[in-house]
Amino acid sequence: MSPKHAFRQALFTAGALTALLVISACSSGDAKSNGTGTNFVTSSETGISTVPKGKRQEAGSLAGETLEGTQLDVANLKGNVVVLNLWGSWCPPCRAETPHFVKVSKEVEGKGVKFVGINTRDFNKQPALAFEEDFGVPYPSLYDPRGSLILKAFPKGTVAPKGIPTTVVLDREGRIAARSLQALDEERLHSLIDPVIAEKE
Repeated sequence: MSPKHAFRQALFTAGALTALLVISACSSGDAKSNGTGTNFVTSSETGISTVPKGKRQEAGSLAGETLEGTQLDVANLKGNVVVLNLWGSWCPPCRAETPHFVKVSKEVEGKGVKFVGINTRDFNKQPALAFEEDFGVPYPSLYDPRGSLILKAFPKGTVAPKGIPTTVVLDREGRIAARSLQALDEERLHSLIDPVIAEKE
């Protein structure tokens, strides 16, 4: 193999690896959990995973500063169904699903449901704040550029760290009840959260 050909092949390989990293960094639904013991049952029709009431794990501590600079502790939201959405301003599937989240959050706000975003891998707040403004996001987002809050909050296997967007639903006792590892439209978001809303306390 000539040096010139070898150089071109190395460039091609490096480019392919870079493309794979970009794809894995912003998943639209292909991320799979490799953890165990999470008790998720995944629907083959919707891809939504749920946990039976008696087998749910409590989420870990999830507290910090929001994009707007205020303090937020998700533990203080117990008694509500909490919808946690992991997103980044750099992620096209996040942009696609956000209008649905804004609409549904307003539809269910009188039903004891709180939405909280978790903004990750935006190492500068400005694009994330512009994202919220562009879409009229009415709920707060914790600022977690390095993913440290995510790692503490969710047991191993609950979320795929590179699977953005991801949505996790906590029941009224703060336990992990359901999740989706892909972007959601309005109908699928309702199918994720409505059964948890309907549960008796």
